[in-house]
Amino acid sequence: MSINSKETSFTSSDVSNEKITAEKMPYKSYRPRSVSTCSTDSCSSASLSEDDTPVRLKKQQNSSGFSDFCIKDIRLKDFGKREIEFAEQEMPGLMSLRKQVMEDKPLRGAKIIGCTPITAPTAVLIETLGSLGAELRWSACNIYSTQNEVAAALAEAEIHSRILNYIKFLLGIVEESTTGIHRLYKLLKAEKLLMPAININNCVTKTKFDNRYSCRESVIVSLKKCTDLMFGAKQIVLCGYGEVGKGCCQSLKGLGCIVYVTEIDPICALQAWYAALRTPELKWEKVRSQVDHIRWPDGKTMILLAGGHHVNYTCSSIPSFVTSITGTTQILALMELFNAPIGRYKSDVYLLPKKMDEYVASLHLATFDAHLTELTEEQAKYMGLPKNGPFKPNHYRY
Repeated sequence: MSINSKETSFTSSDVSNEKITAEKMPYKSYRPRSVSTCSTDSCSSASLSEDDTPVRLKKQQNSSGFSDFCIKDIRLKDFGKREIEFAEQEMPGLMSLRKQVMEDKPLRGAKIIGCTPITAPTAVLIETLGSLGAELRWSACNIYSTQNEVAAALAEAEIHSRILNYIKFLLGIVEESTTGIHRLYKLLKAEKLLMPAININNCVTKTKFDNRYSCRESVIVSLKKCTDLMFGAKQIVLCGYGEVGKGCCQSLKGLGCIVYVTEIDPICALQAWYAALRTPELKWEKVRSQVDHIRWPDGKTMILLAGGHHVNYTCSSIPSFVTSITGTTQILALMELFNAPIGRYKSDVYLLPKKMDEYVASLHLATFDAHLTELTEEQAKYMGLPKNGPFKPNHYRY
């Protein structure tokens, strides 16, 4: 997501609670969620509506006469609203933040451009930003492609190559994906980064909850849905034992799988051994071919799921609770960029302060009826900590 100052004039629309009309088309029952969230729902020029009209050529407008939007089948709006309401129940931290700051409108005057996979939790994020005063334009990216999934990489490419005249008005970028952050650091190293960027991907709330726990839950759904296999006693090889690998291992071992981990990092490899996982060497010449199906000489087969892209986006869904944690962090980052004094942030990549990570976590604890122990003044003084946090230094590894 990128955020710009009050001086530019990007168009935006408020689509919440709007009465939207569409051309009459023969009714067909809506598809199940496993189908409705697949790559065929992207609003590309090749996508067709139920009457074979290209989606971008359909004549649709809201009650205010606004028509600058692309919706494949507006007749599903009631179903979509129920999905959003259900997601809100699983996003307590985001909803709590919305209630706390909505009256102050901390994003009033901000113009935010977003590019993410569009899901019900995404809609909750968008509605929250709108309720905080922001004007929004949102682009749905193709969840079947890791190349189009990265918000900052896309925004950066567009900003740097096509709309350089607007650079002086843009306050910065908030990026949550690994690939997007990699791209931003490459630009920074080449001295081509033209605005501040906040790195959400490496915040504690992202790496420890989204990367680990989201994959821990979605990997099983994805594999079972696509293969119909029984996983007990199956031999599993995981490439990498980072946060994603750790989460996947937890689920797979829980099903009784025999798990092997390949690693290039000796620290992660040692962690794998202490988790009772073997670490064989991966021969790259055995896996260099990106194909859909491999049959080995002994008759065993290999099936490539999701075309080699993110299987949890394409064959499963991301838990709303985890999206709440990441979304809350994103909103706080946008508020920081928009309200910071001019000149505080340079053309660099920043991490949010530890105190903000702790605040995001505390917003989500209430749903578990969890209670924190409070330091006494004497304890805080002895430990050299502020009584109300942050409780860990920036170099602390959780």
